[in-house]
Parts: sequence; C-alpha cells; structure tokens
Amino acid sequence: MRHEQPTRGRAEQAVRATGEIASPGGPEVLEESEVEDLPAPGDGEVLLRVAAAGVNRPGVECSGSILALGANVHPRWAVGDQVCALLNGGGYAEKVVVPAGQLLPVPEGVSLTDAAGLPEVACTVWSTVFMSSHLSPGESFLIHGGSSGIGTFAIQMAKHLGIKVFVTAGSQEKLDACAGLGADVCINYKTEDFAACIKEETNGNGGDVILDNVGGSYLQRNLDSLAVDGRLFIIGFMGGSVTEVNLQAMLARRLTIQVAGLRSRSLANKAQIVSEVERNVWPAVASGNVKPVVYRTLPLSEAAEAHKLMESSSHIGKILLIP
Repeated sequence: MRHEQPTRGRAEQAVRATGEIASPGGPEVLEESEVEDLPAPGDGEVLLRVAAAGVNRPGVECSGSILALGANVHPRWAVGDQVCALLNGGGYAEKVVVPAGQLLPVPEGVSLTDAAGLPEVACTVWSTVFMSSHLSPGESFLIHGGSSGIGTFAIQMAKHLGIKVFVTAGSQEKLDACAGLGADVCINYKTEDFAACIKEETNGNGGDVILDNVGGSYLQRNLDSLAVDGRLFIIGFMGGSVTEVNLQAMLARRLTIQVAGLRSRSLANKAQIVSEVERNVWPAVASGNVKPVVYRTLPLSEAAEAHKLMESSSHIGKILLIP
C-alpha cells in the first residue's frame, strides 16, 4: 500500500510509528513508499479507503469510503458509506483507520474529493471561534491569514451567521479573494497597521474575537485591537512563540487569550467537536452558503511539492492530495 508520511515537529509520532523518514527536514523528506497493509479496525473504529487528503502540517483530514467496521461502531455507519474524517494522523495513504466518532458524512452538494478539505478547517474554526470564544451574531471578527484554508472557511461561516468580518492578507489577489467570500474589511498587513484599521472601522471600540496563526509578533497589536470583553484565540506561531506584552490592556478591558490545536485533544473531545460541526456547520455547507475553497489537487506522489506550495503561502484555500 502506498503511504506518504507527514513531516516536522507535530508529525514526529506518526513518523516514528512507521520509521519511513530517517531524519526531520523540510518537504523534500516526504517520500512515497510501500508499507504493511493496515489491520482490521479495532473497537469503535472504521477502515477507510482514502479518496483525497487535505494538506496541512499535522496531516489530519481525508475523505473516502468505509471498507470495514470495528466492533461497537454506531449503526448509522455502513460499509460503502462516503465520508470525510478528522484524523489522528496517517491520512497520506491509500487506507487509514479512524475512530468512528471523528467521521462526518460528505455534505450534500460537495464532491467526495473536495470534502477532504473540510474536516480540519471546520473543526478548527468551530471549536475555537464558536465553542470556546463564543463569537455571536452582531459581533465583529478578525481573521489573520484570511486566504488560508482556515481563513477562507472562517470568513464564510462568520458571514453566514451575521458577523462583521475583518481579514489580513499579504497581497491584493488574496485580499480580493477574501472580499469575494464576503469579508467586510480587507487589510494588507504588509502596508497597513491592522490594529489602527480595526479601531477606525469600529469607531474606536475594537473587534470582539480574533483568530490568529501568527503568535508572538502580533500579540500586543492583537490585544490593542480588541474591544471590551474581547477574545483572542491563537492557533499557530508563524511569527514566533516568545514576546513581551503589556498586560494592562487585558485587565482594563477584560480580555481573554486562549491557545489550542486539534491534534493533541482527546478522542472524546474530538468526537464532541465533530458532532457540533455536523449539527451547526454542515447545514450551512449543504445549503451552499459555505463552500470548500480548493486551490490545487496533486497526486500523492507529489506530496513534497504540495508541502512546498503550502509553505510558500502563495495559495488561496486548500491543497489536496489524491492517492
């Protein structure tokens, strides 16, 4: 069975499990290889034949059809069902085993291939912005990296719920794409001060929720951009994880900072998030109000090229791999 392994820090456990990558490195260490076929799914698990996998640093999403069911899997699932899934890893393969609680039906109107680009972004956005930060209709929302897979999904979901959306991106092409998805205010972070723009656009009040993948270098400006009772959720550290910050603003305006990812969560927590996504997000996708944004689809043998493309940040939306 062909198998591609993810790379770098967050993927080390998967790499050690198979021993397919001799040393850490960049995208060039990704190699197509033959590994032993997977065993039968265990208790509460299903075996999928992968149709497509979403490209991301942890490698945690795919779409496909159910090949086999383990014991005690909910009777809603049957062999042959077309699904997409939030994975614990190992999705760059022809087959993958998934806890049944992390399965989602392919939304109506979405192709099996494109569905591979939905689970990670939907679960990330819903769990951070809505379940934890409680973003609500009538509030305002800043998304850093608005043209990313997470960003393009977050824009659409927020607009669907009646939320004013601000985004940052680094080129006019990306800003135009964000505007086309419904973003109200598009800020070029290379030429504009996003904190000043948000203050101006909100009559000096600031935004209610910020979703940030930059981290350290943005922390002070993020706090300066928030309104009273504002919430900052950090999901990445592309701008570093260490910085100095003046905490006075947090006390004066009752601000909240949270940091979390998907991969390290418990199976029960992932299953809860997936259930919430199916109930609250999937109807918006089925109605066409929220659509997967797919930039490019590549064969699994070109996984290294897909990761180079992702790290170049030249893409808009998701990159997918097909076995």
